[in-house]
Amino acid sequence: MLTRIPSNLIPWIVLAASAATLSAAYFFQYVLGYQPCSLCLQERIPYILAIGAALIAGILSREANLGIWPVVFMGLCALAFAAGAILSAYHVGVEYKWWAGPSSCSGTTLVMPQSLEDMHKAIANPVHLPRCDAAAWTLFGVSLAGFNFLISVALFVLAALSPVRFWLEAHGEDL
Repeated sequence: MLTRIPSNLIPWIVLAASAATLSAAYFFQYVLGYQPCSLCLQERIPYILAIGAALIAGILSREANLGIWPVVFMGLCALAFAAGAILSAYHVGVEYKWWAGPSSCSGTTLVMPQSLEDMHKAIANPVHLPRCDAAAWTLFGVSLAGFNFLISVALFVLAALSPVRFWLEAHGEDL
């Protein structure tokens, strides 16, 4: 099925899927009230990078004799999604307690007030920071970090299709 997707359409699919995934993250945050932990916020970065790179690749792929530049930008998308998949896998492992997460969001760091006034403010207005080691939402036992992993892997495969096709064509092979 992947071999039937035209190369000039792949950047637009990656762009749309990245924008939809990022929009869903913002929907969960601002509409449903699920505050992201620091790992969740870092997992958004590959999508932001991919939106820009896919847009450039899509614009460049509209030209005849497009050369290598759309392929380079799709390769950058693939690298971003590979990094996103690794970060999401790490986050899933933290949620399932397979390994320790960052101390800044896993509940192992205690911030002490520096003055009596700071303590009064903290008691009056407690701040509940989201934790990286506790899934805020799940569907069928899969957390948002788990879904992010699956989406990142799928978009990695799709984005890597352009560079793989380019390499195979340069070597006289077909996908």
